[in-house]
Amino acid sequence: MARLPRLAIAGHPHHVLQRGNNGQAIFVDDQDRSAFLRILAEEASREQVAVHAYVLLDDHFHLLATPLGDRSLPAWMQGLGRRYVRHFNVRHGRSGTLWNGRYRATLIQAETHLLAAMVYIDLHPVRSGQVTDAGDYRWSSHAHYVGRRIEPWLTVPEAVWRLANTPFAREAAYRQCVEEGLRTDEVVELTRSVRQAWVLGDAAFVAQLQRDSTRRLSPARRGRPVGTRRVS
Repeated sequence: MARLPRLAIAGHPHHVLQRGNNGQAIFVDDQDRSAFLRILAEEASREQVAVHAYVLLDDHFHLLATPLGDRSLPAWMQGLGRRYVRHFNVRHGRSGTLWNGRYRATLIQAETHLLAAMVYIDLHPVRSGQVTDAGDYRWSSHAHYVGRRIEPWLTVPEAVWRLANTPFAREAAYRQCVEEGLRTDEVVELTRSVRQAWVLGDAAFVAQLQRDSTRRLSPARRGRPVGTRRVS
């Protein structure tokens, strides 16, 4: 089956996933990770992308960001990918590709899924067994949202602002969201959506977007159409 073209719509948050080629490490050490975040922030500013959350694992990364223009997301990822590969290859004396094909991305409905997507990203190191507590993992945006450090290039989304009226209360409320975690079905839904590039939102939201898009935004229903009967 032909792969779907990427969907990027200004003003909506997008969950982005990129893996290393053949499972290879894309970050060898903290110097690589620091360089990646510096390039990410610079390219986000250049291409007008508001970055909300991130997590860097050895062989892949997840990002949550809202492009301000319809071309902002692909331009951002292209610039980030090109500059980081150049850094990585020069520093480690290698050549050739670093990425496992093109990045994957899905548009999510902010009102219903953005906060869950942030928790999903924060808890990824826990699910992979690297730490037992999200706060113990240095290379994610979790510390920014619970008040342990400040990353001024991150944009706090409206869903987080709505958690409480003061910074301290918001940090406590967000920490509680992460501690409570996600249901299994939420993890499955968020994982499947970013891997398969289906829009993640309620039926009305997806239908509204579909009216303005020629790209299919959700998987086709299996089985016979409703109202049909088998002909013998």
